[in-house]
Amino acid sequence: MNIVIFPFAKYLRENKDNKPHPKNYPFWKDLIKLLQADGHSVIQVGVVGEEQLVPDFFKNLPIDQLSSLVKMCDTWISVDSFGQHLGWDLGKKGIVLFGQSDPNIFGHPENINLLKDRKYLREKQFFWWEQAQANDDCWVTPEEIMEAVAKF
Repeated sequence: MNIVIFPFAKYLRENKDNKPHPKNYPFWKDLIKLLQADGHSVIQVGVVGEEQLVPDFFKNLPIDQLSSLVKMCDTWISVDSFGQHLGWDLGKKGIVLFGQSDPNIFGHPENINLLKDRKYLREKQFFWWEQAQANDDCWVTPEEIMEAVAKF
């Protein structure tokens, strides 16, 4: 299966301390190993400056090329960012990883929205992400994501 990943959210506006973005899933490398071991082809999309996680990394694609890539894949996996909204707009079902943002507010019910526990949600869902701290405990495991991938 061909899987497109959108691993990172837009950069924080002010990040002088280079702190991790609270919307970014911290276990991508483990997940990618599992996906590849299961025979899946993983394609990363993002922007210049993001960490390259797989050899097939497409940076700064125009929207028409990005849309074509998403349409041709079997599914996609994204953090709560642009990727999930593009997939929804294209009618392409995927998997969205939620940590501290609420899938009942920001998710699309057509997708598989994975949230570990509502206890990790930010109290003020519409505040700036610069005001939040990353929390590795708030995420589902790579194995749980693999269970969702198996549904495609």
